[in-house]
Amino acid sequence: MKPASAIASALALVAATLGAAPILAQKAPAPRQDLANPDSAFVASQNKGTWQATVTRTERGHLIGNPKAQSTMIEFISYTCPHCADFANEGERSLDLVLVSPGTMNLEVRSFIRNPIDLTASLLAACGPVAGFKDRHRLLMNTQGEWLEKARQAPRSQLEVWFRGDAPARVNAANALGLVDMLAKGGQSRSVLTACLMDDKAAAKLLEDSDADRAQFAVPGTPSFALDGKLIKDVHNWQALYPVLSARFGSPTPPQTGSAPKAR
Repeated sequence: MKPASAIASALALVAATLGAAPILAQKAPAPRQDLANPDSAFVASQNKGTWQATVTRTERGHLIGNPKAQSTMIEFISYTCPHCADFANEGERSLDLVLVSPGTMNLEVRSFIRNPIDLTASLLAACGPVAGFKDRHRLLMNTQGEWLEKARQAPRSQLEVWFRGDAPARVNAANALGLVDMLAKGGQSRSVLTACLMDDKAAAKLLEDSDADRAQFAVPGTPSFALDGKLIKDVHNWQALYPVLSARFGSPTPPQTGSAPKAR
């Protein structure tokens, strides 16, 4: 287990480099922060582990990291939520490096279905080997701006088809938005992707899981987070989550000024 001070230092460093809450000014210049620098917060002895590559299927999602970690954070996400894509690009990378990789905390990603396009993307994220979930999840989030813009530009008649939410509608949406092409370029079989989209049982399970999370956690929107079984209230982005994790796993850091965006 990492000492609390080491985790706090690493969280603070990653926050600074990825645009989270600012660190208090130092009188002396900080040492260069990378693995090659023996004075760095990232010296190899403090950052052992490759748990960020371990993925386990759970009852309602996918768990990334050490299944026996001392803490679990649940990330409730929607694939059509821009703030969720922001968090995936900023917060998830930071968590991988500082808390998930050494096995201190694991991260469970759960789809929170808001609309039929969410359902379509969630089926594709779960389609294929469990070990590949993280890559599919990140790909969908990293490219969200591209394929979601296609949805915004789609004619009303096409949207009406997609929002039926049935199996043919999901296949239509996934192809029109370029999601099947994108995942197929990564090596997945088109026939397997289509079969996943047509799986009504899996679609119903995703909807049931979202309803269960609404009932259990009273999730107000996305992204939202639960730490060790309790919803973190009024936290919906990396800037707001960072001080919570810093306080939990290391020394508290003064919060960033300004209000955080509301959940979508």
